[in-house]
Formats: sequence, C-alpha cells, structure tokens
Amino acid sequence: MDMSLQRLTALRALMASQPTALAAYIVPTADAHNSEYISPVDARREWISGFTGSAGTAVVTSAQALVWTDGRYYTQFEKEADLTIWTLMKQSLPETLSMEKWLATNLLAGSIVGVDPKTMTREEWTPLQTALTKARMQLIAIDNNLVDQVRVLLKDPPPDRPHNEIIHLPTQYTGKTAGQKISELRENMVQKKASALVITALDEIAYTLNLRGSDIAYNPVFFSYLLVTPTSVVLFWHRGHIPEVIADKLLEEGVKIEGKPYDDIEATLRSFAKELSENGDGEHSIWLSGEASEAIHRAASGEGDLKKPLNLISEVSPVALAKLIKNDVELEGFRQCHIRDGIAVVRFFRWLHSQIDKGETVTEIQAADKLLEFRKDEKDFMGASFESIPGAGENGAIIHYSPSRDGPQRDIRSTDMFLLDSGGQYKDGTTDITRTRHMGEPTPFQKDAFTRVLKGQISVGSALYPKGVKGNVLDSFARKALWDVGLDYAHGTGHGVGHFLNVHEGPSGISWRPYPHDPGLKPGQILSNEPGYYKVGEFGIRHEDLVETIAVTKETKHPRAADLISDYDGRGVLGFNTITLVPHHQICINQELLTDFELNYLNAYHERVFKTLGPLLMERGLKEDYEWLEKECSPISRS
Repeated sequence: MDMSLQRLTALRALMASQPTALAAYIVPTADAHNSEYISPVDARREWISGFTGSAGTAVVTSAQALVWTDGRYYTQFEKEADLTIWTLMKQSLPETLSMEKWLATNLLAGSIVGVDPKTMTREEWTPLQTALTKARMQLIAIDNNLVDQVRVLLKDPPPDRPHNEIIHLPTQYTGKTAGQKISELRENMVQKKASALVITALDEIAYTLNLRGSDIAYNPVFFSYLLVTPTSVVLFWHRGHIPEVIADKLLEEGVKIEGKPYDDIEATLRSFAKELSENGDGEHSIWLSGEASEAIHRAASGEGDLKKPLNLISEVSPVALAKLIKNDVELEGFRQCHIRDGIAVVRFFRWLHSQIDKGETVTEIQAADKLLEFRKDEKDFMGASFESIPGAGENGAIIHYSPSRDGPQRDIRSTDMFLLDSGGQYKDGTTDITRTRHMGEPTPFQKDAFTRVLKGQISVGSALYPKGVKGNVLDSFARKALWDVGLDYAHGTGHGVGHFLNVHEGPSGISWRPYPHDPGLKPGQILSNEPGYYKVGEFGIRHEDLVETIAVTKETKHPRAADLISDYDGRGVLGFNTITLVPHHQICINQELLTDFELNYLNAYHERVFKTLGPLLMERGLKEDYEWLEKECSPISRS
C-alpha cells in the first residue's frame, strides 16, 4: 500500500510538471493494438493501481484516484487495491457516472486532461474529446507515457517488449492461403477506393498472414503492424528482418512480404501520407479500424504534417469481419480439437474426484496444473488459451479469479462447489469451457441455482432465431430462469472465439449490452454460451460451452427443427450446435426445475458426449476414465 501511494505521488508530480499542467491523467488497460490481454510492458494500470484484472481504466487527479471496471472484477478490485487511496467505479451499475461525465462534473472549466494516444482508440478518443470540449475542458495527447516515465524515475522500469519467434500455420489448418486473404482485402480496398489498409489488431495480422506468435501470454500473436497497398505488403515487426523461412512460406502462399522495424510505423505512415498528398488528385483515403489507436489515426492522415490531412475510412476492420466467419476447414478443426479437449477435461475431473474422495490434499493451483498435464497429452496442443480459473468455494464467486502461486494455497475441500474455467490452444482451434462440480453434497440452494443456470444455457443452446439478428437479442434467454426468482449475473453470456487465436474475439457476442460492431449472426461463427450465478463469499456457478452457428431447416439435426413452420419470411433460420463435450454434474441438478424438453436435451447431450469420447478412452486403455464418464453420462429419469 505504501508503494501504491508512492507511485501515485510520483505520477501526480509528473502531471504537474508538464508544459501545461494536467488536471487528470487517464491510464487505460491497453496497448497500442487495443488488445484485451496485454503484455507486462503495457500493464500500466495494473502497476499504478495494484489491481490485476484484465479490464479497467484508471483516472488520476491531484486529489483522487479511481478505476472504472465491470462486474467481473468488483470483488477482485476490493481485494487487491488500496481502498484508502483508490475508488472503485462500478461501471455496470446505472447510477455510476461514466468516466466522461465524472471528469466533466468534477474538474474545473479550463482543465487539461492527458492520455497516451497509443493507448486509446479513435472510437474512445472522439466521444471523450467531445464531452470535455462541451464542459470547456481539453483532451491532449501525451506521446511519452507518464506511467512509463514514473517507472523509470522509481527505478522500476517496464520490461522490454517481447518479440518472440513467429511460426507459420499451414493451410491444412487455416483452409485459406495468405495470398487469398490479401487478394480479398485488395478487392475490398478497390470498392472503398482506399489507397492503403492499415491493420493494427494483432490477431487480425496473425490471421491475415497465417502466422502465429507468443508475445502475449495465452494469445498466439506477435507485436506488429501490417500495411497493405495495391502493390505491397509491409510487416512492421521487431527490427524489420523477416525470418527467411517465414518469407519463403508466405511467398509459397502468394505473398511477397517486406519487413520494417516495429517502431517505424508512425514515421512510415506520415511519410506515406505526405507522398500521397503530393502525388495524386487529393482524393486518397486510408482505411483502418476505428479501434486502431488515436496515434495511428493521426499518423495515417498526416495530421500535424499536412495542411489538408488525408481522408480516413475509420470503421470496423474488414479482417475482423472476415475471420468472424470460419471456413469449413476451421470449423472441422474446432470440432476435432473439442473432442481431444473433452478427453483431457474428463480425465482431469475423474482424477480430481478420486483424490478428494480419498482425502488427498489438492490445491486450486495443483488442479490447474494437473489439467494442463492432461491437455499436453493431446495432439496439436500449443498451450492454454487463458489462465485457468480454478475457484473453490468462495473463490468461485470471483468471476475472473486467479490464485497466486506466491501466497497461501487454497485447498479444494469435500464441502466445496468448484468452478473451473479453462481452455486450450490447438493448431486446429481454440477451446474455452467452464464446468461447476460439487466435491461432496450440494445444498438445496446450490442445486437450485445450478439448475437455473443450466436452464439458461439450454435455452440459448437450443434457441432458433432469424439470420442476421444481433447476439444481444439472445441474452435474456440465458437469464430468464434466474430472473424468475430475482437472481442474475454481472457478465455477458457469450463471446466470439478465434481459430487458434484470441479466446475472446469480436465483433459479435451475446450480452445485455450490445456489441457496437456486431454485424448480425450468420452461419459459421463460434461463440461461447456461459450463463452463471455467484454468491459472493460462498460459491460460484458457471456453465460454458462453445457453439457454432448453423443454418436450420426442418431436416436439420436440431432439437427444435421439427417444429418449424416457416423461415421468418425468407430471412433464414439459425441455431447453435454445441461442440464442447464434457458432462454436467448430475448430483447438482434439481430435476423438478427441468421441463421435459430440457431433460431430454440434457440426456441427448450426455449420450453424444459418451458416444464420442467413450470409444476414444477405451482405445487408449483409459478404462477408469471410461467407466467414470459412463456413469456421469447416464440418463436422468424422473424420480
């Protein structure tokens, strides 16, 4: 806590010493690529506040320090931050002022607010600037990040930016060459009359070039920028030298790649803008995502260098829309890796129950490590897709819980509800699964809550809906059984998932809050289906499957297909196919709360799990795991 105050004091001194003193400084959880999960070099908000959650924005003034974050992290913030100097702003609550309104209300007219333009997207910058201008305040860009400067002053400098080895992912996994992807982007550029496309999101660059890296933990991406013109493809990576093996693979796929140093991106864009301005009809446009940083927007337009900056087409990235719809090879990869992942998770739960039943001590971290061991046995496994969340008892109520390896270890007890959220990265896909199991005998309330969450998951998993509806339309389906008795959960119901890429992928999702760029659901998407319930201080429940969107007719194998009498007047019918294959814990289910449809749905799911995984377990001589799975998947009948 003393350290937190020392860091804040040093930051405030630096704010006051700026050429124009800052009344407030904003520290987002962000890197220059708008990544959800960031590298330690970019973990500025974590360093200044002590709060380690993956989402949140800090605001520091001369007298106050605040963090805005969502309901996933309220409990975690209160455990980690020094609450005598930091204030939690619960952004999910309607009575909580937004950051813009708080600044406009609490600062004096004429105040200057600063932020590093590399850490804020154009879509975030513009409304904030508008709100402050209306309040007679000013938002200014601070190019040399103040938190980085404070770290140097306090002799705790940020670590070096990683530039690890990059690998090529063959078309047997991707289903499409990098050359095909670049050609399609160039066709889009012609339609948009764009002279260049600037790609800044790391997963979009990895997808476009069929390359993967490891610069951010759990995310197979690498720090880079990509500039596509009608005649060139330039990758800004490390010191600019593209490994020969990578260049040769790309050439085989129809892409001649040019390399430039990572840090040259802004200077190159400014030079390019000047060249286009001097050699043309003045109608050149640069295309980039609205989620690219304010710094990249300014450089791409030549702002500050040209009398008349270039026109920018700033909107949802064409790459984001392209990778949203998986091709047949990618979809089959997802299905296959979920079979292998299901084997690993089933083996783990059988092992965990056997240990707890014998009275052995198993900590949360030991459980997470053991699951990783089982996943490592599976073909094409490349690592975890995020840090496992092994929440025993009261820790299960911390939605994004992460046990520390340094402090005391929490044992998993026979009296615990145990929530395990985990996932794997495989060359042919990405998995993300949550299962909640009781290590002994659940209470009636736990069974009731478990079943209501399960009803919500079944409601979404079995839903039919018109092609093109946005994901937020489905969110209430997941909550109704909880809402019926006054219960709820403080997170979204589903997110997109990348193909051997980021486990959270936009622009589609299922949430009470609309995804701003959701183009509407179409066949071939991969989403999560994960309602939950959390009793703070006692236990947490979440059921998470990954699902693929499929077109549905009366002939489709879908539990509601036979009831169709129309196709929404020609719009087309969509549904979900669940690809996660791990049973639910039957002793936690209150059968009386399930309808006949839900009971049949659950029995059919368990039958599919056993018929898919059982023979594979026997082939590998895993008889104990087979017998455990057979018992877990036995049909539920009305008692």
